Amino acid sequence: MNPPSALFVDLYELTMAQLYYERGITGEAVFELTVRSMPDGWEYLIAAGLDRALHFLESLQFDDDDLAYVASLPQFDSEFIDRLRQLRFTGEVWAPPEGTTVYPDEPLIQVVAPLPEGQIVETALINLIAYPTLVASKAARAVDAADGRPVIDFGSRRAHSSDAAIEATRAAYIAGFTATSSLQAGRLYDIPVTGTMAHSYILAEDDELAAFNAFATRYPGTTLLVDTYNTAEGVERTIEVAKRCGPGSIGAIRIDSGDLLTESRQARQRLDAAGLVSVRIIVSGGLDEYQIAELVEAGAPIDVFACGTNIVAPRDAATLDSAYKLVEYAGRAVAKRSEGKPSVGHRKQVWRLPEHDEIHPFDGGGVADAEPLLRPVMEHGRRIAAHAESLTQMRERAATRVIQSSVSVDQALLD
Repeated sequence: MNPPSALFVDLYELTMAQLYYERGITGEAVFELTVRSMPDGWEYLIAAGLDRALHFLESLQFDDDDLAYVASLPQFDSEFIDRLRQLRFTGEVWAPPEGTTVYPDEPLIQVVAPLPEGQIVETALINLIAYPTLVASKAARAVDAADGRPVIDFGSRRAHSSDAAIEATRAAYIAGFTATSSLQAGRLYDIPVTGTMAHSYILAEDDELAAFNAFATRYPGTTLLVDTYNTAEGVERTIEVAKRCGPGSIGAIRIDSGDLLTESRQARQRLDAAGLVSVRIIVSGGLDEYQIAELVEAGAPIDVFACGTNIVAPRDAATLDSAYKLVEYAGRAVAKRSEGKPSVGHRKQVWRLPEHDEIHPFDGGGVADAEPLLRPVMEHGRRIAAHAESLTQMRERAATRVIQSSVSVDQALLD
């Protein structure tokens, strides 16, 4: 998927950049994107979105139409427009690999570049990193709650844009979802696709039985949506069609409404009594980790959970409390002291130990028996090929989540 335009920038980033150039404030800067705090009840975050962020940095360039628009604004002169015409990202980037378990105050991305370059990319990097990390973290919690049962993505229609939908599907797949209903995401990222029918098909046919017969005949092994009119009756019609069409004709039923615990139990009893023990039960309908956990704990005979709205647009976390802050300029540490929103100066490295993380100055040396989380992924404005990864590698990393008891910040960073 294409990265955002270079014009995906807030006005103040360009007004500052113009003054940086005019006043010669163009030395090496270090910016870090962090999350200040997690949503209530969340134990961890899963880093995501890095690949597209690096794509954006590699392709950063203001085109003629971008420059014409900026030139039409009263704040900017022709000399600055010429600088923007020549602007490319030339810096380096350090970050935890996608799928890494991360925590507040740990950089999700660290940019080391001439100050104007690092400033201008602020809005895009927050957008490209924070939302996928939010979705990956929410999706991972759903996978945890499912306790080994597959969880699939039905969220594209509920995401807040088509781009967000595709990135959400990718993030959920990294977190452990097994498939998606989105063909575009499936094609772009080689994610398995799934899905069969909606209520509209059943409503358009003469009756529910005719609809079920058509799908089972045309798509052997199909999933039938049984709650359009009455779930119990839908299950009985499923049994009728399965007997008529033979073994393997029905792969699963899906229940999208009502009391999912009661409906799934009753459906399982009817299917088993009819000898359809291999027909799976899929449930959907506004699910998140809390509802999934309740159903699993109650012993619901559910084989697959399909999640959409409350993963791509979580009710308990509309956004991550993220910030992109300057932490060093020209070799000196800088930090905000704003009440309620202080930042931690110094370029940092995060060291992972078996039970806790430690955040230290970047140049402070290593920590015995610890793994550094921030790795070099870009230098001189180009990705480091050795650190390119597949989604499979990211999924494997996310599957081995590291739940830490604490994160400590070196006092040297706070002084």
